[in-house]
Amino acid sequence: MAKELRFREDGAFKIVQFTDPEFAANDEEEQRMQAMMLRILEAEQPDLVVYTGDIIASASHPNPADAFRRACSVPERMRIPWAAVFGNHDSEGTITREQLHALQLTFPYNFAKPDPQGVHGVGNYVLTVGDKDRRASAALYFLDSGSYSPLEYSRMGFYDWIRRDQIDWYTRQSYRLTGDNGGTTLPSLAFFHIPLPEYNDAWDFGVCYGERYDTCCAPWINSGMFAAMIEMGDVMGIFVGHDHGNDYWGDWHGIRLCYGRTTRNAYLDRSFPTGARVIAMKEGERNFDTWIHLEDGTVYSEQARHEPEGRTPAIGARGMR
Repeated sequence: MAKELRFREDGAFKIVQFTDPEFAANDEEEQRMQAMMLRILEAEQPDLVVYTGDIIASASHPNPADAFRRACSVPERMRIPWAAVFGNHDSEGTITREQLHALQLTFPYNFAKPDPQGVHGVGNYVLTVGDKDRRASAALYFLDSGSYSPLEYSRMGFYDWIRRDQIDWYTRQSYRLTGDNGGTTLPSLAFFHIPLPEYNDAWDFGVCYGERYDTCCAPWINSGMFAAMIEMGDVMGIFVGHDHGNDYWGDWHGIRLCYGRTTRNAYLDRSFPTGARVIAMKEGERNFDTWIHLEDGTVYSEQARHEPEGRTPAIGARGMR
């Protein structure tokens, strides 16, 4: 029987986003992180867990598959459906993205899908959330935002970007789902690792909520992913990780651009407790709620307001995230 995501009887659907956990050595720090993740899942009781990249720190582990299995074991032991996209640190070592994607597909509660033919990257797929009659009522897009720029250390920046064939794939899926829904777009969310350049625009020129303690390490190339989502009119929110010291969100031209809350140490010179972002959708509504759940159990449903500064995003060396 095919795996299905469904809205609950009360019309709710809840997602917990874990980002940048960087499983590596099974040491005391990692075990504490795992315990935190399990506490958050026990408290929130989500319908889906999403890893938005840098699931493992593959370069620092002699057997990265073992580290990935430990990450997979968190939602698996809770019997919660889950899915993952990959970040720049996932495939730096002796394991490839293809191997990681194939591995996640072997787990009973994993809901990711095999890759479409002829589309750049690994881990591009779409899931639908059904209503009480099993009709698709919402869509969740998962995209591989890549790793490092193929032109790295050049004037084209350090990090990769979502490619044209991925954008074309997304628009085809959106057209298909809209057609199947009688011409009405499905309320949709998108998940990937590296933020779009528009995350800088939202912070610099719009009102945002939350913290920006880190550089927004978006690619310098704007390949048009955000514009395509505006044109299709289905995506309500985008969720990324990558920049461990950022957890802000802001509405930019009708799409809420959201960072997760880092699940691993933020590597900052200030306190920034780890945790998760939680997302709550409601069947039939083109809207969602989101909040931060921290390691100590604190829940922030309201984040600090940041007024636009109107500055041009800095162009310079990007640190590794």
